[in-house]
Amino acid sequence: MSLHVADPVRIGTEQLPGGRRLGWAEWGPVDGVPVLLSPGAATSRHLGFGGETMDGLGVRLISLDRPGLGASSPRPGRTFGDFADDIRAFAALRGLGRPLMVGNSQGAPFALGCAAAGVVGALALVSGADEIAAPCFADVLPGELRRLVDLAVSDPAAAEKVFAGFTPQAMWDMVMSGSPECDLAVYQQPAFAAAYRRALDEAFAQGGDGYARDTVLAMGHWGIELSDIGIPVDLWYGERDTGHSPDQGAELASRIPGAVRHLVPDAGGAVLWTHAEQMLSTLLGRAAGH
Repeated sequence: MSLHVADPVRIGTEQLPGGRRLGWAEWGPVDGVPVLLSPGAATSRHLGFGGETMDGLGVRLISLDRPGLGASSPRPGRTFGDFADDIRAFAALRGLGRPLMVGNSQGAPFALGCAAAGVVGALALVSGADEIAAPCFADVLPGELRRLVDLAVSDPAAAEKVFAGFTPQAMWDMVMSGSPECDLAVYQQPAFAAAYRRALDEAFAQGGDGYARDTVLAMGHWGIELSDIGIPVDLWYGERDTGHSPDQGAELASRIPGAVRHLVPDAGGAVLWTHAEQMLSTLLGRAAGH
């Protein structure tokens, strides 16, 4: 397997109302269909996906740094609703209309917040982090993860202090030690590993507070009205991915009206990079038919 990891073709920051900055990076034609990327845990705008497919599909992929990560200004105490407000403002400033969105891994609940707020026109959740604080998962989580979830729910401030101590190396080690062989075959390719490690370093450039806030939000009770989502939503999981959702998104899909769940054979959590064209083509088709 050989993956082309492309550097962004355009990169910058946008000043939001109130003066905060939102970092972004783009791939594909400037007049392509706008598709926003809410990246995975502790990564920055620089780690895109499917760069070699953008011109052919006519997609303008725009990856965004969440507040406190990469080039985006901090926003202490932020919520999923605050992120949706930021994306609404960003889309208006950049003239994107109601863009499509991809939410990867820990970026998934942030993308769902945007969908529930009516900010985006269609959504693909890829290896999406699930709402593991939900009661249905209480008895299936490993002990240490259960302890962290309980802490995030009962004492979010204390949980943020724990997660703020994470480093790029700690994140790399956690991913490498917890991934199946099919994912390691992606992550350990020299070009991909270099891009991934650069994204981790950039995400922690301001320290660990941005990652910590992301993680407390993702691990706690989301408070997102999933039943209000009225746009096409597709959920994509590799069949060998057991780390992002205890049931590979089955219960999550049942809570989103009309959601379609896809299980990709012989794939794991790296499915965003191994099946990029399939997922983007489906997203475009679903949006066009809505």
